[in-house]
Amino acid sequence: MERIRENAAGIDIGARKVFVSVEGKEVKCFFTFTEDFEKLRDYLLENAIETVAMEATGVYWNILYEILEEAGLDVWLVDGGQTKQVPGRKTDVKDCQWIQQLHSYGLLNRCFVADSDIKELRIYQRLREDHIRSASMHINHMQKALTEMNIRLTEVLNQIHGASGLAIIEAILKGERDKGKLLKLCHTKIIKNKKDEVLKSLNGRYTKSGLFALKQAFDSYYFYQNQIKQCDAMLEEVLKRISKGKPNQTISAHRKPIRHNKPDIDNLGTVMLKIFDGKDATALSGITDYTWMQLLSETGTDLSRWESEKHYTSWLGLAPGQHTSGKMKKNKRKLGRPKAGQIFRQIAQSLLTSKRIALGAFGRRLSSRKGSPVAIKAVARKLAALYWRIMVKGMDFVEKGIQKYEDQLMLQKRRSIIRLAKELNMQITYNV
Repeated sequence: MERIRENAAGIDIGARKVFVSVEGKEVKCFFTFTEDFEKLRDYLLENAIETVAMEATGVYWNILYEILEEAGLDVWLVDGGQTKQVPGRKTDVKDCQWIQQLHSYGLLNRCFVADSDIKELRIYQRLREDHIRSASMHINHMQKALTEMNIRLTEVLNQIHGASGLAIIEAILKGERDKGKLLKLCHTKIIKNKKDEVLKSLNGRYTKSGLFALKQAFDSYYFYQNQIKQCDAMLEEVLKRISKGKPNQTISAHRKPIRHNKPDIDNLGTVMLKIFDGKDATALSGITDYTWMQLLSETGTDLSRWESEKHYTSWLGLAPGQHTSGKMKKNKRKLGRPKAGQIFRQIAQSLLTSKRIALGAFGRRLSSRKGSPVAIKAVARKLAALYWRIMVKGMDFVEKGIQKYEDQLMLQKRRSIIRLAKELNMQITYNV
């Protein structure tokens, strides 16, 4: 093998110490304090190092990566799975030497690292999702507290955390026990259609411990709702910064509704179109402005970093891995799933229940033969490939519906039958 990088270094990162290998010198150890990172940077510059490779270990690499990049070094963040060496020789010193050696021979692949604005957007978006999960946990706590007092609102109302449910809970916590007054806090449709059921459900046995548990869950739910609003404000600030200076885009009057966890961001669709110069990902089935923003926070604006849609879907963990040896051929499951790939899977899962979308029909047909997990992955891969084409190639996508998909399937079957008839020297007759 030829050495393609002469001035290369390898870094093994830990929670307390960082080990650095420079060819021809002993391995040096630095602590993980900021001033020690700066000493590490100076050490690399003194030895005329031009490029550095380091493992993506947790979040320990973030600050060191930025410090080295600001110093003008070519920093490679690499997957830890690529740097495994011979078993039985595992130490931090040998690890950094092995990373340096692999990097100098060009045997490592670079990980995707987003720019500062996208990285900041990702932090706020992931925090928001954490708060949504925490809030949903406290919804369950409210339901449990009500059920323990035999207040059966959860069986009557579709959502206990809807406007009517929260208004009733708040009134109960303030001391209201009159069922008639509590009923009046509900939406008019609920009063019209479920009046008797609501009154029955409110006939419970209030206990001190039950009310205490209900108040704890109610206050915690609103705490996380406030946290979500703060995240929305920060998300809006970053999105406006990314879209600043870009030309305005015309937007259709009817955008896809965001049914769950809608962020409180003004004109989200308009901002997203500005960021992507008019390329609209919401033309794809299942993608709303919110899921589009989630994808932006994970993969950024420049999808041309991936050479083709195959590279993109492979990085997302949506392409089958190869595991071949002799006669054995298996699809090896990759370790770890990027967040963006999980987003496409969630969208695909919702499409399997659709009644008018071609991708949903394709997924159901595949699911009947190979099972739901395979179908979800296949639909997610198709969606990701279409997303890459729109963002890189500027492709226009139009949903043609299930009928068009079924017509194509029928055409394929006819061609297959005609081909088989020719091979068997048979003639096909059509009944009119």
